Amino acid sequence: MLEVHPWGNFVPKNCRYLFLGSFPGKLDEGNNWFYGSKRNQFWKILEAVYGRTLSSIAEKQKLLKNIRFAMADVILSCERKKDTNLDANLTKITYNKKAITKILRTNKIKKIFFTSKFVENLFKNVFPNHLNLFPVTNLYTLPSPSPRFAKMTLEEKIRSYRKLLPFNLI
Repeated sequence: MLEVHPWGNFVPKNCRYLFLGSFPGKLDEGNNWFYGSKRNQFWKILEAVYGRTLSSIAEKQKLLKNIRFAMADVILSCERKKDTNLDANLTKITYNKKAITKILRTNKIKKIFFTSKFVENLFKNVFPNHLNLFPVTNLYTLPSPSPRFAKMTLEEKIRSYRKLLPFNLI
Protein backbone atom coordinates (compact mmCIF):
# COMPACT_ATOMS: atom_id res chain seq x y z
CA MET A 1 0.00 0.00 0.00
CA LEU A 2 1.32 3.43 -0.96
CA GLU A 3 2.24 5.65 1.99
CA VAL A 4 2.60 9.41 1.60
CA HIS A 5 4.74 11.40 4.00
CA PRO A 6 2.28 12.55 6.70
CA TRP A 7 4.00 15.75 7.90
CA GLY A 8 5.65 17.42 4.96
CA ASN A 9 8.67 19.50 5.95
CA PHE A 10 9.39 21.68 8.96
CA VAL A 11 11.13 24.89 7.87
CA PRO A 12 11.27 27.71 10.43
CA LYS A 13 12.29 31.23 9.43
CA ASN A 14 16.02 31.93 9.31
CA CYS A 15 16.98 28.26 9.45
CA ARG A 16 20.63 27.54 8.78
CA TYR A 17 20.75 23.78 9.24
CA LEU A 18 18.80 20.82 7.91
CA PHE A 19 18.14 17.41 9.43
CA LEU A 20 17.53 15.07 6.52
CA GLY A 21 16.00 11.64 7.16
CA SER A 22 14.60 8.87 4.99
CA PHE A 23 10.86 8.30 5.63
CA PRO A 24 8.68 8.11 8.77
CA GLY A 25 8.19 4.85 10.56
CA LYS A 26 4.79 3.24 10.63
CA LEU A 27 2.20 5.54 12.17
CA ASP A 28 0.53 2.74 14.14
CA GLU A 29 3.58 2.59 16.41
CA GLY A 30 2.79 5.87 18.16
CA ASN A 31 4.73 7.86 15.60
CA ASN A 32 3.19 11.34 15.71
CA TRP A 33 5.97 13.47 14.18
CA PHE A 34 9.49 13.12 12.79
CA TYR A 35 11.38 10.27 14.50
CA GLY A 36 8.49 9.77 16.86
CA SER A 37 8.31 6.00 17.07
CA LYS A 38 8.79 4.77 20.62
CA ARG A 39 12.01 2.98 19.80
CA ASN A 40 13.72 5.75 17.81
CA GLN A 41 16.36 7.52 19.91
CA PHE A 42 16.49 10.82 17.99
CA TRP A 43 14.60 12.98 20.50
CA LYS A 44 16.30 11.32 23.49
CA ILE A 45 19.61 12.25 21.92
CA LEU A 46 18.56 15.87 21.33
CA GLU A 47 17.20 16.09 24.89
CA ALA A 48 20.63 15.07 26.19
CA VAL A 49 22.57 17.30 23.78
CA TYR A 50 20.52 20.44 24.48
CA GLY A 51 19.48 19.72 28.08
CA ARG A 52 15.75 20.06 27.42
CA THR A 53 12.67 17.90 27.81
CA LEU A 54 10.99 17.33 24.46
CA SER A 55 7.76 15.54 25.26
CA SER A 56 5.47 17.39 22.83
CA ILE A 57 5.61 18.39 19.19
CA ALA A 58 5.46 22.05 20.27
CA GLU A 59 8.57 21.62 22.47
CA LYS A 60 10.41 19.87 19.63
CA GLN A 61 9.50 22.61 17.17
CA LYS A 62 10.54 25.32 19.63
CA LEU A 63 13.96 23.73 20.04
CA LEU A 64 14.38 23.38 16.27
CA LYS A 65 13.45 27.05 15.79
CA ASN A 66 15.91 28.07 18.52
CA ILE A 67 18.78 26.13 16.96
CA ARG A 68 17.69 27.17 13.44
CA PHE A 69 17.03 23.67 12.10
CA ALA A 70 14.69 22.58 9.33
CA MET A 71 13.57 18.94 9.00
CA ALA A 72 12.73 17.00 5.88
CA ASP A 73 12.87 13.47 4.53
CA VAL A 74 14.40 12.39 1.23
CA ILE A 75 11.40 10.17 0.45
CA LEU A 76 7.98 11.67 -0.22
CA SER A 77 6.04 8.43 -0.78
CA CYS A 78 6.73 4.71 -0.94
CA GLU A 79 5.51 1.22 -0.18
CA ARG A 80 6.93 -1.20 2.38
CA LYS A 81 7.93 -4.67 1.19
CA LYS A 82 7.56 -5.98 4.71
CA ASP A 83 5.65 -4.65 7.68
CA THR A 84 8.70 -3.01 9.30
CA ASN A 85 10.32 0.41 9.61
CA LEU A 86 13.55 -0.68 7.93
CA ASP A 87 14.69 1.67 5.17
CA ALA A 88 15.84 -1.34 3.17
CA ASN A 89 12.20 -2.47 2.86
CA LEU A 90 11.02 0.74 1.18
CA THR A 91 10.07 0.34 -2.47
CA LYS A 92 8.23 2.23 -5.24
CA ILE A 93 9.88 5.39 -3.96
CA THR A 94 9.04 8.96 -4.96
CA TYR A 95 11.68 11.40 -3.79
CA ASN A 96 11.08 14.76 -2.09
CA LYS A 97 13.15 16.64 -4.68
CA LYS A 98 10.99 19.73 -5.12
CA ALA A 99 10.71 20.50 -1.40
CA ILE A 100 14.37 19.84 -0.58
CA THR A 101 15.48 21.99 -3.51
CA LYS A 102 13.18 24.78 -2.29
CA ILE A 103 14.54 24.52 1.28
CA LEU A 104 18.10 24.84 -0.01
CA ARG A 105 17.27 27.66 -2.45
CA THR A 106 15.24 29.83 -0.07
CA ASN A 107 17.30 29.42 3.10
CA LYS A 108 20.97 29.91 3.86
CA ILE A 109 21.57 26.30 4.85
CA LYS A 110 25.15 25.96 6.07
CA LYS A 111 25.03 22.29 7.02
CA ILE A 112 22.96 19.25 6.21
CA PHE A 113 22.91 16.52 8.85
CA PHE A 114 21.94 13.10 7.51
CA THR A 115 20.31 10.84 10.09
CA SER A 116 22.13 7.78 8.73
CA LYS A 117 24.61 6.57 6.13
CA PHE A 118 21.60 5.25 4.15
CA VAL A 119 20.17 8.79 3.91
CA GLU A 120 23.55 10.25 2.94
CA ASN A 121 23.88 7.72 0.12
CA LEU A 122 20.33 8.38 -1.08
CA PHE A 123 20.95 12.12 -1.12
CA LYS A 124 24.20 11.81 -3.04
CA ASN A 125 22.61 9.46 -5.59
CA VAL A 126 19.25 11.22 -6.00
CA PHE A 127 20.42 14.84 -5.61
CA PRO A 128 23.91 14.84 -7.18
CA ASN A 129 23.46 18.32 -8.70
CA HIS A 130 22.74 19.81 -5.29
CA LEU A 131 26.36 19.30 -4.30
CA ASN A 132 27.35 21.68 -7.13
CA LEU A 133 24.39 24.07 -6.79
CA PHE A 134 24.98 24.60 -3.07
CA PRO A 135 28.76 24.22 -2.59
CA VAL A 136 28.84 26.20 0.67
CA THR A 137 26.62 23.61 2.34
CA ASN A 138 28.63 21.14 4.40
CA LEU A 139 27.42 17.56 4.78
CA TYR A 140 27.59 15.52 7.99
CA THR A 141 26.39 12.02 8.69
CA LEU A 142 25.11 11.39 12.21
CA PRO A 143 24.95 7.95 13.76
CA SER A 144 21.52 6.50 13.07
CA PRO A 145 19.11 7.11 15.94
CA SER A 146 17.50 3.77 15.19
CA PRO A 147 17.89 1.23 17.99
CA ARG A 148 18.76 -1.25 15.25
CA PHE A 149 22.05 0.66 14.84
CA ALA A 150 23.64 -1.22 17.70
CA LYS A 151 27.25 -0.48 16.79
CA MET A 152 26.99 2.46 19.17
CA THR A 153 25.35 2.82 22.54
CA LEU A 154 22.92 5.65 23.19
CA GLU A 155 25.65 7.44 25.17
CA GLU A 156 28.09 7.16 22.26
CA LYS A 157 25.47 8.55 19.88
CA ILE A 158 24.88 11.48 22.24
CA ARG A 159 28.62 12.24 22.35
CA SER A 160 28.81 12.10 18.55
CA TYR A 161 25.81 14.41 18.06
CA ARG A 162 27.28 16.84 20.64
CA LYS A 163 30.48 17.08 18.61
CA LEU A 164 28.67 17.79 15.34
CA LEU A 165 25.55 19.82 16.14
CA PRO A 166 25.63 23.59 16.58
CA PHE A 167 24.90 25.26 19.91
CA ASN A 168 23.85 28.62 18.56
CA LEU A 169 20.67 28.88 20.59
CA ILE A 170 18.82 32.10 19.82
